[in-house]
Amino acid sequence: MSSVKIQDLQHILSESRHPDSMDIDMQSTDVILQSINSADQTVPIAVAQALPQISAAVDVIFTQLNQGGRLIYLGAGTSGRLGILDAVECRPTFSVDDELVQGIIAGGEQALTQAVEGAEDDINAAAVDLAAISFNAKDVLVGIAASGRTPYVIGGLNHATQLGAASISVSCNPNGKINTLAAVNICAAVGPEILTGSTRMKAGTAQKLILNMLSTASMIKLGKTFTNLMVDVNASNAKLKARAQRIVVEATGCDEHQALTTLISTNYQPKSAILCVLADITPNEATRLLLQHDGFLRHALQAAKD
Repeated sequence: MSSVKIQDLQHILSESRHPDSMDIDMQSTDVILQSINSADQTVPIAVAQALPQISAAVDVIFTQLNQGGRLIYLGAGTSGRLGILDAVECRPTFSVDDELVQGIIAGGEQALTQAVEGAEDDINAAAVDLAAISFNAKDVLVGIAASGRTPYVIGGLNHATQLGAASISVSCNPNGKINTLAAVNICAAVGPEILTGSTRMKAGTAQKLILNMLSTASMIKLGKTFTNLMVDVNASNAKLKARAQRIVVEATGCDEHQALTTLISTNYQPKSAILCVLADITPNEATRLLLQHDGFLRHALQAAKD
């Protein structure tokens, strides 16, 4: 277990005091909210400055996933919860296997809903948690820590390096230790929080934006979309079935009835249904072409027309 001294916090940008909120405890509700909103508007600007590193990270993730690896998020507290949130959302959005994108949080599942004291301070725990999912050199690890110094995340990134796995760090502190540990280091320097040290606020928002980019751009590159439509959506409930029907209508211009009947014939696979309508082929032929072209609908459509 590691210890933190007051002097350590003085060098962490996200632990510094925001000059515009020194008297926030004396302000009206409107002024409090205006202060928070004003601070939040600086977050996308900080993320934009990290776009070159985010781009490099997406390319690393795409390469590993395309070669049979997995995307693993690792963090403690808010950072860990955000990683799990992004991982969980990939499954219904892109119909990926449950194991392809995973999130690990210091302290385990219990830490999702309550603090697990000391979990983030154990530098050896991440290696144990990664071993439990058979993390290996084909995978890519994204270590997330607003402060850039969380021992649990440092241990995870070191473990990934020892295994020869690809690694990415996401922090909000330019002086964070994890900024030197990964193959690609992303830092969104969002500055002091309106409530000093409350990194669930601006830092958490920045991390969410970055994780959105990492997973969404990687899935686009893997052929999980057609134009800007989520054609690999898993139609597992009534709302998603309606969305799948709308996707087929939007992609093909057919009417709702044809979209529905075609979806039913393809077991609610929007990609196959779109290909059936646009290329006027059978569901079996659509399935064959998609498999032949690694799930890329545009490529399969072009092959059907040739």
